[in-house]
Amino acid sequence: MLERVHQAVDDWGQMTVLLDQAMHDLENHGPARKKSDRDEALAFLRWLRDNNFTFLGMREYTYSGKGETATVERGSGRGLGLLSNPDVRVLRQGKDAVLTTPEILAFLDGPDFLIVTKANVKSVVHRRAYMDYIGVKRFDASGNVTGELRIVGLFTSTAYTRPASEIPLLRFKVEKIVDHFGYDPQSHSGKMLMNTLESYPRDDLFQIDINLLASFCEQINELGDRPRIRVLPRIDHFDRFVSVIVYVPREQYDSEIREKIGTYLKTIYDGRVSAYYPAFPEGGLARVHFIIGRSTGKTTRIPQARLEEAVRDIVTRWSDRFRLLSAHEDITISVGEAYQAAFTPAEAYADLPAIAACVDNDPIRISFYQKRGKPAEALELKIFHAGEPVSLSRRVPLLENLGFRVISEQTHDIIVTTPASDSRLVVLHDMELIHRDGQVLNLEKAGPLIEEAFLAAWNGTIEDDAFNRLILLSGLNAREVTVLRAYARYLRQAGITYSQGYIADTLNKYPPIAAEIVKLFVARMDPTLEEKPRAKRLQALLGGIEDALAAVPSLDEDQILRRYVNAVQSTLRTNFSSATPRATRRR
Repeated sequence: MLERVHQAVDDWGQMTVLLDQAMHDLENHGPARKKSDRDEALAFLRWLRDNNFTFLGMREYTYSGKGETATVERGSGRGLGLLSNPDVRVLRQGKDAVLTTPEILAFLDGPDFLIVTKANVKSVVHRRAYMDYIGVKRFDASGNVTGELRIVGLFTSTAYTRPASEIPLLRFKVEKIVDHFGYDPQSHSGKMLMNTLESYPRDDLFQIDINLLASFCEQINELGDRPRIRVLPRIDHFDRFVSVIVYVPREQYDSEIREKIGTYLKTIYDGRVSAYYPAFPEGGLARVHFIIGRSTGKTTRIPQARLEEAVRDIVTRWSDRFRLLSAHEDITISVGEAYQAAFTPAEAYADLPAIAACVDNDPIRISFYQKRGKPAEALELKIFHAGEPVSLSRRVPLLENLGFRVISEQTHDIIVTTPASDSRLVVLHDMELIHRDGQVLNLEKAGPLIEEAFLAAWNGTIEDDAFNRLILLSGLNAREVTVLRAYARYLRQAGITYSQGYIADTLNKYPPIAAEIVKLFVARMDPTLEEKPRAKRLQALLGGIEDALAAVPSLDEDQILRRYVNAVQSTLRTNFSSATPRATRRR
């Protein structure tokens, strides 16, 4: 670092001489067709030299060619200060440090006399900040552009404390903006416009073009009469960063909100938060100026309306958004910050019927769902329970018997208030699950089946055992699984030596065969089928089952499945049709 300090100090005098030469060429050889612009550029350079800029480095570059054939190369003279090292490059294109960029070529081929922006390199001298970059066109005696004097350094404090109307280049922009609006300087609107310009982030004021500045000033002035969310994005000329000025109501602003907005901006622009500058101007608004640094690809232009909608969602309190959604409901809920972080107001509103339905005599409701961004095989379960939490020892075995592994859970207390009752507690267990076999579930199809089975096992209307895995594996419902469970009991009574657990594991190992056995049972017992169609259906099912059994390698498993088939075939069939007259049935 000391070496760089010495470089800047030792070459200070030569840098001022080189700047004087550039100003001389600009004044004597610069095109006369834009004399006012040239004079303003000269005034700005003289202002820089008058102790308003800390010069840290200079280098001359030559420019030749036109259009697509144009090139920029290092000049013959040595670099000064920090740019005395030929390997130091202050421009970047994507992730690569470069000698020049298409934007610099466009500047050299365009009408402007100089360019003011930020370098891609931070200063380690004077203060640690991204250096200011000033490019000045060089001219020959015929007025032709011959190159660029590249200046890097830091504006001194006067650039930030002096009125913009007194600083060359900035005063030019101020005059253009004032002329654009045409307000009386002594009027309320005129004074408000000048306040907007003077309080505008100074670094941005140096870099922004006049048309965009006019648009932003108009929108900022409107905030005085109607405070609201405003997001003003500006993509850097060199596509290296995005400058975003965000206004939010002051009562909604805090450091957490600022961090959330920064996270959103760096995500939407695929970059990083390089810097942020909060400010609290007069009125009811807070302002944060974000610099989103970027290194890859062309910056996507995000519509301002979309940015403002997203920031509005961030700064609007969770409770306020939920209150808007549930304004016409007779139920209100009070939840903690952890719940608000886990679920959006819209998700909480969608759960209101389940929450309201949890009462002492009917305490439980459940909902399976899938979260965005999670693997396809992952599943979430909400268990709402009135009055108290549900122990893990009751929840986890039931889910494991359905074929799930429990990965994690969060528990949230929800205080429910309705006109018909005092406040009561509903506990939410939000569980992350995954199928034990890594199966990807079609929740639309399987969701109702597993919800029905969970509640049936919970309430004791079906047994809670490994047979319930067939609901996900074979697509059977809880009632159909009960048929297979009943036959397992029957086979045990008939003398089969295998345990109920082994029988269940066998069926789970061959779920398509288990489903076909249930279809065989239904075809045999369905009272609405005529005999000929029944026989045809049974024959087709038995043929398919036989083909499937031929692929079962284990003799024990083959025996169990065949005993199931034989048991179903030997089951007596009863005609349950009450509409058939008894005499007809006897005949």
